[in-house]
Amino acid sequence: MEYSTLKFERDGRIAVVTLNRPEKRNAISTPMIEELFAALNAAEADGSVRVVILTGAGKSFCSGMDLETLQAIAKQTQEENLADSRRMARMFQLIYGFPKPLITAVNGAAIAGGCGLATLSDFTVAAPEAKFGYTEVRIGFIPALVSVMLRRQVGEKHARDLLLTGRIIDAAEAFRLGLVNEIVPLEDLMKRAREVATMYLEASPVSLAMTKRLLLVMSVNPGFGGQKFIRGALEKIRQLNQWRSRYNGNFRIEVDGGVDLDNIAELAQAGANTFVAGTSIFHTTDPAGATRQLRRLASEALSQKV
Repeated sequence: MEYSTLKFERDGRIAVVTLNRPEKRNAISTPMIEELFAALNAAEADGSVRVVILTGAGKSFCSGMDLETLQAIAKQTQEENLADSRRMARMFQLIYGFPKPLITAVNGAAIAGGCGLATLSDFTVAAPEAKFGYTEVRIGFIPALVSVMLRRQVGEKHARDLLLTGRIIDAAEAFRLGLVNEIVPLEDLMKRAREVATMYLEASPVSLAMTKRLLLVMSVNPGFGGQKFIRGALEKIRQLNQWRSRYNGNFRIEVDGGVDLDNIAELAQAGANTFVAGTSIFHTTDPAGATRQLRRLASEALSQKV
């Protein structure tokens, strides 16, 4: 696919998406949203891509909605505005819930919707020159789409400060508030982003996907969804332990290069946080299908005695 508002490049197991409207400070337009969907969907579907880096061309990361788009909103019908809002919401949800590790390398200003793109990733690395701000109230808009996620990230008081004043903060304050993970010199920005990507490449892709899913479930419904996910997954671990005990632990299950189950009891007993790191024994990202998968793995194990 050819892109007009961004660049999509593959570098081994890393995909780099660059917002590419430097003359417009990489402002968000409807074509950019659609192309961002296409690029991220392509990265998700490509099994060789394990990590995605999102950055901006020129001196800005993303200045928010394009001025022409904002002007058009005033002339649209309620139905058209609703469709635009849903499209924007899907974009933020795609960044926040992307199943593979997603890093944002913030090279400059990240304002309004651009601030949402910059900070909703798994890891945000920023240059000292970067600026962040939710400026919607200054131009008569309501930051409805990003407010919920911002509140989760920085807490009620900081969210009220940023959203109600619309003030712009520097990278150092964004780091202090927890919107940014690291600050590095601009010339080292992409180098550091690739170093972080390499750390993700050293982990199990299935474990990463399931951990991201767990975090997403817990963020949406921390009182129920995450606990239900953990209880169900731990029950599958318990079943596998029973199968392993039945055959005196005299087997090794080979999945994606091999997973030794000698320490599986420790994983189950240590609790949810440790367990999540061991979910690569499930060759699936669907918790509902875990029982079927584990039965198949246990059956295969009988023919793989060591």
